[in-house]
Amino acid sequence: MAVLAPRVASVGVHSIDHFALEVPDLSAAKVFFGAFGLAVDETIDGLELRASASDHVWARVLKGSRKQLAYLSLNCFGDDLAALTAQVETAGGKPCAAHAGAHDPEGFWFEDPDGNRLQIRTGDKTSPGLKKAAVAAKVRRGLRGAAARHEAPAVHPTRLSHVLLFTPDIERAIQFYRDALGLKFSDGSKGIVAFMHGRHGSDHHLVAFVQSSAKGWHHSAWDVPTVEEVGLGKMQMARAGFVDGWGVGRHVLGSNHFHYVRDPWGSFCEYSADIDFVPPGVEWPSADHPPEDSLYLWGPDVPAYFIENTEAQR
Repeated sequence: MAVLAPRVASVGVHSIDHFALEVPDLSAAKVFFGAFGLAVDETIDGLELRASASDHVWARVLKGSRKQLAYLSLNCFGDDLAALTAQVETAGGKPCAAHAGAHDPEGFWFEDPDGNRLQIRTGDKTSPGLKKAAVAAKVRRGLRGAAARHEAPAVHPTRLSHVLLFTPDIERAIQFYRDALGLKFSDGSKGIVAFMHGRHGSDHHLVAFVQSSAKGWHHSAWDVPTVEEVGLGKMQMARAGFVDGWGVGRHVLGSNHFHYVRDPWGSFCEYSADIDFVPPGVEWPSADHPPEDSLYLWGPDVPAYFIENTEAQR
């Protein structure tokens, strides 16, 4: 993918701490995210979402007039915060006030070129530091390799893997997140989609972008151990009444198995298993790929609503 020559980003963020999403109906959000397998706790101003591997708050859901990203919070090492702040301002980020719903307003707040509000703060590295072998699903019963349907375990994602945003200018988004935040371009398909990873060891992408006529929230992706949990997650959501989505399939870019579930506001949550990993210090062989490789290696046909930006219609 042809992008402008980068400035030298001396430092970079290492993780997503959490995202905050505004929705018009918190009760519907509680039902949806609970059915997805996340722990959902009510707070004075909304909901907090946790995954099964730790007590970390991966997302906050706030009341709003419509569905939209409230803010994205990114973590860095303490020694890098000042340099990152300078990088963001040099790259054209606009300093702004902390979001009113933020529980931790510390750090540096700014808007990216699309007008998304972001926070950089000193925090723990939540992205994986190494690639572990896939964990075999523990569903065996005697000599039978698969569980009976009534014995199938509930799916509870372990952590947040990545987020994907609609953007009206995908090349500008790549340049900004590279030069300002020190993320690195992993792979993409020109004019369609772009994936970016962290330099300190991360999944194939922490943040990704898909071309649209306007900014918007497309999906959050949640890690599960194997493709078994991806398939079980699809059934789990269907039993809860959430049948719209896409999958089960496997991506070319990132290599992960997936199933996307459509939420009540037209965006998605993804069950994701065995995504590619970029170790710290390794230069990933990034490339521009043909359109037929931009979405999937195998799986069902892509539904038309999967690439629909409902936020562009307001």
